Amino acid sequence: MKSMPLHKAFTLLEPGPVTLITTRNGDRRNIMTISWTMVMDFTPRFAITTGPWNFSYKALKKTRECVIAIPTVDMIDTVVGIGVCSGGETDKFDKFKLTPVQGKYVEAPLIGECLANIECTVVEIIKRHNIVVLDAVAASINSTRKETRMLHAVGDGSFIVDGRKLDRREMMRARLPDGV
Repeated sequence: MKSMPLHKAFTLLEPGPVTLITTRNGDRRNIMTISWTMVMDFTPRFAITTGPWNFSYKALKKTRECVIAIPTVDMIDTVVGIGVCSGGETDKFDKFKLTPVQGKYVEAPLIGECLANIECTVVEIIKRHNIVVLDAVAASINSTRKETRMLHAVGDGSFIVDGRKLDRREMMRARLPDGV
C-alpha cells in the first residue's frame, strides 16, 4: 500500500451523487450544487452539508424546506456553473435555462431537466457540523429522460459517472425493507 496525503482522504469517500438543492425565499428562488449528501437509513430522511457561506442557507433556515434535484451527466457544465456563481447576484434558473416546476408540498421549485426531485422539509440544523437533516415529503422521477447516469464529485474538480449496474437484490433480499 502506498501512503497518500491525509488532507486528500475525503476524495476516497466523496463520490456520492452530485445534487442541486433549490430554495425559495419569497419571490427569490435559488439553486446550489452540493455533493455532500447522506441517506439516513431506509426512511425518507436525508442530510446535506451547507452553511452560512451559501446564499441558499438563509432561505433554507427561514423556510425550512428545499428540493433535492438529481442531475445527470449531460448536465455537468450546468452543475459546475451553478456551483461557481452566487445566487446573490444571479437568477440561476434564468442563467442556466432551467425549468422551475411547482412541487406538491414545498414552495422551492423542482428542476424540470433533472432525473429526479425530492421535496423536503428541514427537521434539524446541526450548526456544529453544518448538517441539515431533511425529511422527504414527495419524490418524482422524470421518466422522459434518456440520460440517467448520475455524476459523482471526487472533490478535486474531477467527476465519476455512473456505469454498469450490478444487481445483487436476491442475495440481499433478507436485509432489504419491504417494497425496496
